Amino acid sequence: MNEYIQTAEESLIHAYNRFQIVLEKGEGTYLYDINGKKYLDFTAGIAVFALGYGNKEYNDALKEQIDKLIHTSNLFYTVPMAEASAKVIKASGMDKVFFTNSGAEAIEGAIKVARKYTYLKGQKNRYEIIAMNHSFHGRSTGALALTGKGAYREPFGPLMPGVKFANYNDLENVKAFVNDNTCAIILEPVQGEGGIYPATLEFVEGVRKLCDEKDIVLIFDEIQCGMGRCGSMYAFQDLGVEPDVLTTAKALGCGVPVGAFLTNRKVSGVLQAGDHGTTYGGNPLVCAAVSKVFDLFEQENMIEHVKEVTPYLESKLDGLVEKYDIIKERRGKGFMQGLEFTIPVADIINKAMDAGVIVISAGPNVIRFVPPLIIQKEQIDEMIEILNETLKLI
Repeated sequence: MNEYIQTAEESLIHAYNRFQIVLEKGEGTYLYDINGKKYLDFTAGIAVFALGYGNKEYNDALKEQIDKLIHTSNLFYTVPMAEASAKVIKASGMDKVFFTNSGAEAIEGAIKVARKYTYLKGQKNRYEIIAMNHSFHGRSTGALALTGKGAYREPFGPLMPGVKFANYNDLENVKAFVNDNTCAIILEPVQGEGGIYPATLEFVEGVRKLCDEKDIVLIFDEIQCGMGRCGSMYAFQDLGVEPDVLTTAKALGCGVPVGAFLTNRKVSGVLQAGDHGTTYGGNPLVCAAVSKVFDLFEQENMIEHVKEVTPYLESKLDGLVEKYDIIKERRGKGFMQGLEFTIPVADIINKAMDAGVIVISAGPNVIRFVPPLIIQKEQIDEMIEILNETLKLI
């Protein structure tokens, strides 16, 4: 294992502080390293592998498409593209979709939609965007400009101008930043990297009303909280507040690199031929994956399963809050939960991994739980038992 790690570090740019294990395979909700050690996975590749590992129908769909056609570019139509686009529109209730290679690229597209919307109205100076403090939208320069953590932005400035940061779940603070140059407001219905904070209904409804009154484009980033993770296909559907632009990725393809931005009728006609593009985006392979993901979500009643098991997960995490003084609170929605600690959590996470369960952080003091959506109560019990034994050592 050390040899593989050393070989990788000799070649890779050190942009990640990786866990010191080498993973080889996955099965269901478990991962295995090259020494055969088994880990219960409550991370799902950072909220990606919703279907778990080794789903035969998903794997077969990809294998079949590989033998047919992997790539053609967007100069042509393909059957997987047509099928995937229809399914994501049906599931989201939005009007149009553009497939990207990642969540960050979906954010870049959303920015372009918002800015061109006001450009077409002859308002060329109306380019400012209000984002939220503690938000995370990606590492590309446009997405980074919208990310509400100064430490992430500062080494790469100056970034895209015209971005202001308001306080999440504080409608009056958002209103204070709105002016005649505001073209868009972007928020996550559940903040992920920011510490697992769900938006309140009052806040989201207020922002929607504000955008309607001022003709501002409302963007929801559901790259992490979407695709069933919060108990509805997209979190905005449970809130009953529709965005003008929706970004999605991660579990959209359950492992293949694919994202998308979706538009409602208000902004669907904004981008025209030549305004945006991507060589790989929406190619036959990733669209075959997307199409099969939606089929399996329906076939396996995935949304209903999340709703059914969520109270059990929440109650078990609440039990840890009651038991340990170093845990301040639990918060989250569906299978996107966080425990906030009074101490840094890095050591807890490392000890838990040594004991056989994989969790990650959401900021220095929060442990994040974003398991595969197929997780069952017995796996929750197993995770809680391991975490409980780990916390006894802290």
